[in-house]
Amino acid sequence: MPVNPDLQGRVFAPVPPYLVGREKIREFATAVQAIAPVHFDPAIAVAAGYPDVVAPPTFPVVVQEATLAQLLAEPDAGIDFSRVVHGEQRFAYTRPVVAGDELTATLTVTSIKTLGGNAMVTAESAMTAADGSHVVTATSTLVVRGDS
Repeated sequence: MPVNPDLQGRVFAPVPPYLVGREKIREFATAVQAIAPVHFDPAIAVAAGYPDVVAPPTFPVVVQEATLAQLLAEPDAGIDFSRVVHGEQRFAYTRPVVAGDELTATLTVTSIKTLGGNAMVTAESAMTAADGSHVVTATSTLVVRGDS
């Protein structure tokens, strides 16, 4: 079954809030070899003007994962996960993610294109803080390989 083109423009329900913890930031920073002290030491982060340790720029993929799971589980999507390759990832920030943030993410499918028998599905996960203010939008393009 090919990817359903009617997915374009679909907005999914917000996922439950994700509480960003210091240890999660530290673990992620270690995993991606982000060595800046603001990722590890609250005193250094505060001295740099942040309220707590700062997440590396790619950290929002942790939150985005739940929104993409909604898309992949959608019965009428026509997306066979065994044929999915991650094509591109982008982030558009209003402000950095810091420990203590409670992020709620909402996924919108912004584009579906067919190229060479493959489907390119682009989806944006807009993340807001507990007060409703925008923090970051993570944009992923998934390549769904066509039949061989």
